[in-house]
Amino acid sequence: MTIEISIQCSVHVIGVTDTGRARTHNEDAIAWDVPHGLAMLADGMGGHNAGDVASRLCLETLNGALQTALDKPLRLRPNKGMSKHATLVRRSVNKANTAIFENAEANPERKGMGTTLAMVLFYENKAVVAHVGDSRVYRLRDRTLEQITADHSLVRELLEKGAISAEEAENNPYRHVITRAVGVRSRMVTEVQEQETRPGDVFLLCSDGLTDLVSDDVIEDILVVAGGNWEHAAQHLIDLANNNGGRDNISVVIAALGGPR
Repeated sequence: MTIEISIQCSVHVIGVTDTGRARTHNEDAIAWDVPHGLAMLADGMGGHNAGDVASRLCLETLNGALQTALDKPLRLRPNKGMSKHATLVRRSVNKANTAIFENAEANPERKGMGTTLAMVLFYENKAVVAHVGDSRVYRLRDRTLEQITADHSLVRELLEKGAISAEEAENNPYRHVITRAVGVRSRMVTEVQEQETRPGDVFLLCSDGLTDLVSDDVIEDILVVAGGNWEHAAQHLIDLANNNGGRDNISVVIAALGGPR
């Protein structure tokens, strides 16, 4: 689907999610709302299929909160150093956190469920990027792919402290232990950043089912040679992860910014 956002440029969004080859059900969720400039991805976790509930409830709550606010001029007071749109995103993720936590409290079989989150809100010539956990947002600009989120994971913390090397991190038994998730606790800090966008930028949101099995260099190559065929690129990424083992659910959302109006 393609639509013009504000007065700056057009955006085209495509997403694909796949169960993978090792799992019996899909706990990932993806969603986008192009008229409101939204692209979102969540990777749920929890027993008794509660991961499905967490990821779906996260995106449903976000969609509702953001759509309601964006349908009228934003009058909220921004947090210090943040724009109104970035403040709105943070507050909306907090609502999603509360919704998941309270659902788990009311349903003991879902106790401890949670989800990662990667999302982008486009407005004017800006992109508000928010994430929790190890689902990622990348940006392709001038044929170069850059990871613009940093995983909230135990391995990343160990790397930053110099406790392990990059080589040791590759096969670390704790590589999937995340240090933040939406809904696991009553309070949570969402990492929010805001960037200026350019026509031609391509944003990739993905779960770790992709990045565990497909390197950044290969992802970059696939996006560069896509030639604007983002549907093909998204499916190519899914197929490649499956061909490399498909050990987890795999999800990608691609948002490509076109030229000025």
